[in-house]
Amino acid sequence: MENLYRMEVESLDLGADVRAVGLELIEPENREPVRGSEGAAVWAAVMPALVGEQPWALDFFAHLERVREFCRRQAIAFREPNARSIVIPQPQEAGLQPLFERFAGETFGVRAGAPLATGDAAVEGALAERGVDAYHAAYPQYLFCAVCDFEGGFLTVLSNQLWASEVIRRARGSLQNLRVEVTRPA
Repeated sequence: MENLYRMEVESLDLGADVRAVGLELIEPENREPVRGSEGAAVWAAVMPALVGEQPWALDFFAHLERVREFCRRQAIAFREPNARSIVIPQPQEAGLQPLFERFAGETFGVRAGAPLATGDAAVEGALAERGVDAYHAAYPQYLFCAVCDFEGGFLTVLSNQLWASEVIRRARGSLQNLRVEVTRPA
């Protein structure tokens, strides 16, 4: 049976002081991003695999009223560390696909790692001020910080611990049943 989609994973050059891995989810025949419920299902399967056993959270810093209302309707727990950001700690896997589908057109972030266990007010304050640019200084403390652009078919992972090869290994294991080929770009 042929794969429906392809996830290309590669190291990214974002500057000398940043280690990053890019994941791109595409339709192989036309290289268009996979969107909608199909794309959300793939991202919802990949995210817990990347996180592993670490605590994790989604970070929203725009369109907060829509995020707040969606979370309330879906009974998704969230907190508001300040007036300009919403954090969804340890999202349940069942809620990820609807969340990713609803907010695919927004840029939002993900953090995974030990600092979440005690809270990270400095990063949450910086997210409110600078959006995902706040991850630049913070990511070395975490397993990873990531920028989600699911409408464009991208996930950019900032990490000193996850290399492209480890991201590929984790993603492949989570996507076997979804008919997604996980590979490096040709």
